[in-house]
Amino acid sequence: MSVRTRMLFAAALLAGFITACNAENPPTNGAAMKLRLTTTAFAAGQPIPRRHAFDDQDLSPALQWSGVPPAAKSLALICDDPDAPMGVWVHWVVYDLPPTTAGFSEGVPKSPELANGAKQGVNDYNRIGYGGPCPPPGKPHRYFFKLYALDIKPDLKPGLTKKDLLKAMDGHVLVEGQLMGTYQRK
Repeated sequence: MSVRTRMLFAAALLAGFITACNAENPPTNGAAMKLRLTTTAFAAGQPIPRRHAFDDQDLSPALQWSGVPPAAKSLALICDDPDAPMGVWVHWVVYDLPPTTAGFSEGVPKSPELANGAKQGVNDYNRIGYGGPCPPPGKPHRYFFKLYALDIKPDLKPGLTKKDLLKAMDGHVLVEGQLMGTYQRK
């Protein structure tokens, strides 16, 4: 066997070894991990049904997620609209969610504290809980549901703003995921 062939063979063996080790020991710093966030209400990037709009039934959509790392101590969820005329508009702030939580049913109660111990913050309608899309007539707006796995349980009081929650989460996000839907008023 030539030296070149032996070097190629050794490189292939090393690459296989590294791949096998990484498959058994995935990264734990969140760099390659991502939460998967889905809903039965709409497909990613597609229109959000009217029943979830602020001026209709104003029901939060059902959400499901997976990929929460074992090191997570809590989860947080933020929904906002970056296309609002006056800047980003916050529609939902939820935190102190137990890491074993796998989702929400449609129509989460608009109460400061939920049955599972999670807390809800104030949206930009100045209300607790979910506040659905209500863009001005015209082009569709994008609504980002962002889920964060945290290495702490902040144990914060209900009624925080998005800004307050982001400050408490700073440096504690293990992994995140997002789902985007659109909404347009004609």
